[in-house]
Amino acid sequence: MGIDLARFHQTFFEESFEGLDAMESALLRLSPQTADREAINGIFRAAHSIKGGAATFGFNEVSAFTHLLETLLDEMRAGVRPVGGAEIDVLLRAVDVLRELLHAARDGGSADPAAVQQIGDALTRLLATPAADDGTPPRAAPSAAPPGTWRIRFVPQPQIFTSGNDPLRILRALSQLGELDVCCDTTRLPGLADADPERCYLAWELVLRSACDREAIAEVFAWVEDECELSIEPWRADGDACADTSASARRQAAEAQPLRLIEGGRTTDGAVAEPAARTAQRTESSSIRVATEKIDSLINLVGELVITEAMLQQLARTLDPVMHEKLLAGLALLDRNTRQIQEAVMATRMLPVDFVFSRFPRVVRDLAAKLGKQVRLQTVGEATELDKSVIECIADPLTHLVRNAIDHGIERPAERIAAGKDATGTIRLSAAHQGGHIVIEVADDGRGLDRTRIIAKARERGLAAAETMSDEEVWRLIFEPGFSTAETVTDVSGRGVGMDVVKKNVDALSGTIEVASTAGWGTRITIRLPLTLAILDGMSVRVGDEVFIIPLASVAESLQPSPGQIRSVAGCARVIKLRNEYVPLVSLREIYGVRTGAHDPAHGLVVVLESGGRRIAAVVDELVGQQQVVIKSIESNYRRVPGISGATILGDGRVALITDVAEILRIGSRAQAA
Repeated sequence: MGIDLARFHQTFFEESFEGLDAMESALLRLSPQTADREAINGIFRAAHSIKGGAATFGFNEVSAFTHLLETLLDEMRAGVRPVGGAEIDVLLRAVDVLRELLHAARDGGSADPAAVQQIGDALTRLLATPAADDGTPPRAAPSAAPPGTWRIRFVPQPQIFTSGNDPLRILRALSQLGELDVCCDTTRLPGLADADPERCYLAWELVLRSACDREAIAEVFAWVEDECELSIEPWRADGDACADTSASARRQAAEAQPLRLIEGGRTTDGAVAEPAARTAQRTESSSIRVATEKIDSLINLVGELVITEAMLQQLARTLDPVMHEKLLAGLALLDRNTRQIQEAVMATRMLPVDFVFSRFPRVVRDLAAKLGKQVRLQTVGEATELDKSVIECIADPLTHLVRNAIDHGIERPAERIAAGKDATGTIRLSAAHQGGHIVIEVADDGRGLDRTRIIAKARERGLAAAETMSDEEVWRLIFEPGFSTAETVTDVSGRGVGMDVVKKNVDALSGTIEVASTAGWGTRITIRLPLTLAILDGMSVRVGDEVFIIPLASVAESLQPSPGQIRSVAGCARVIKLRNEYVPLVSLREIYGVRTGAHDPAHGLVVVLESGGRRIAAVVDELVGQQQVVIKSIESNYRRVPGISGATILGDGRVALITDVAEILRIGSRAQAA
C-alpha cells in the first residue's frame, strides 16, 4: 500500500524551520574558546534531520546542500577540524541559504542560484582546505571505540506510524553499521480481535557487532527519538540478543514464536511486516499543530459570544430577581463559563516574546561586525507571553530599534575606552507584564541622545523646536517623519525612515512609546502594549449621553470628591488631593467634546487612571459597571481618533468608544504645562 508523503510536507517544513532556528542560535553561541562537543552535536543533528527529511520527500536541492553543511559539521564534531571564526561565519550564511531553499521548496518557487552557488563553493573550499588554515592547530580526533558489541533496546510508541516513520527502515539502516542480530519482542501483541493494524505493538532487542561509537547508532534513531524508548549500551557478552531479558519475557517470546526479521544485515519477510508498513490516518499526540486561521475564527466566535452574553445580562437587569431566580442563576453560570472559554481560547494565541527576541543575536552580530563595533546583547524576560498578533506586529519595530542602538548609540571601541567605558557596548532587551500590559524595553549604554543636535535638525526641517522644551518633548521629535541626525546616508541609516514607522506601528497596536536618555550613558526606549487585541475587561462610564469604556487594568480607584478636595493651579489647571498627593484633573467631557446630556460638575465622579508610572484623575458623570468587551478597530474602519484606542458593541446594541489612557495622560500633561 503506497503512502501519500505530501500530507507530511507541512510538518516537515515547520520542524525544519524550527531546526534552523536552533542551529542559528547554537552557532551564535559558538566560538573557538567555547566550542563544546554537545553544542556541535546538536547543530549536526538538526542538519541531519533536515537532510533526511528532504531526501525522503524528494527535495533534492535541499538535501544536496545540507549534505555539504553536514560534512563540515561532522569534521568539527569529530575533532579533526577546529571551530574557527571562518567556519562559524560560513555556517551561519549556509543557514540563511538553507532557509531560502526550504521556503522555495514549500512555496513552489526557486532560491537565488547565485547565493546557493556562492555558499556551496565556500563550504567546498573549506572542506578542501587543511584544518589548521586559520593558525589554530586541529584538535586530536577522539580515539575510535574498539570493535565491540552494542546492546540496543528499541520500544516504539504505538502511534509511531502516524508520523510517517517505519521501524523496519530504522533496523535496515542500523544493519549498515555492522553485523546485526534482531529479536522481535511480541509480548505486547493483543489478541487478534483487539489488534489495530495501524498501531505498533512490537519491540526489539538488538545486538550490533560494530566498531562504531554510540553517537553513530543514536543518529539512526534521530527521527524517532521522541517516539520511542531507547537504550544503547556496550555489551560484550556472547549469545542471543534476548539473552538478558527477564525469564517471563523469554518464556512469552518463545510461546509466541517471535520472528527474527533481520539476520546478519539481511532482511527477512515476516507476517508482522505488513501491519508495520501501514500509515495511520489519525494522530494520537500530546500536542497538535493548528492553523492560525482556525484560532482566529474561534476567537471571533468567542467575541460574538461575549457580546451576546452582555446583551442577555442587559435584559436581565429588567427582570424581577424573585420571579426569575433560576433564569438569573443560569445567566450567572453562563457569564462564568463564557469568561473561562474566553481565557482558554486567548491562551492558545499567547506565545513567549522569545519568538521575537531570538532573532536579535544574529542581527547584533552581523551589524556590529559591519560597523566595526563590539556589542553584547542581553535579554531578560524571554518567557513573557504576548498575543501572537501583537508579536507579529512588534517584530519589525524592535528590529529597527536594535539596529538604531548599534548604529547611533553604541560607540566604537576606541571612543568607549577614551570615555572610561568597556570597549564592548551592551544592548539590553527586556520584557515584563505590568497589569494588563506588556512592557518591552530596548536600552543601550552608548552615547545617548544629543539634545542640542536634535533641536538644530528639527529647526532645519521647519519643526517647532525651542530650547525651553522639556527633554521628553525634544526626544519626541525623533519620531517625526523624515527626521534623522545622521551626517551621511548609508544602507543602515540616514534616510529618516524608521522611527516614525516604529511609532506608527506601536500606535496601531494601541500601545505607547517613551524615550529616556542621558548624554554619554545611553538611551532607553520603552514600549507598552496591550496583552491582546481581542477582548479586554473594562469599566463603563457615562459622559453626557455617551458611554465610554476605560481598560480596567488602568483604573486605580474611583471616588466622589468632597468639597475642597479639588483645587486650581495657576488660575486654570486643576488638581485633586488624594492622600497628601496632588493628581492632575481632567474632564472627559472636555477632552472628547461631549455636549449632550445634563452635567452638574458638583456631582461628578472621579476615576483615577494609571499608565507608565503616572497618574491622572478623570471626571465622569456616572459609573455604569464593569464588563468584558470585544475590541473593534476604529482606525481600520474610520480613522485614528485622539484619545480613543478602539470601539465595542454594548449589550443594548450601542457603540461605545474605548479610551486611550496613555493619550489622556499626555493631554492632561499638556494642559497642566499650559
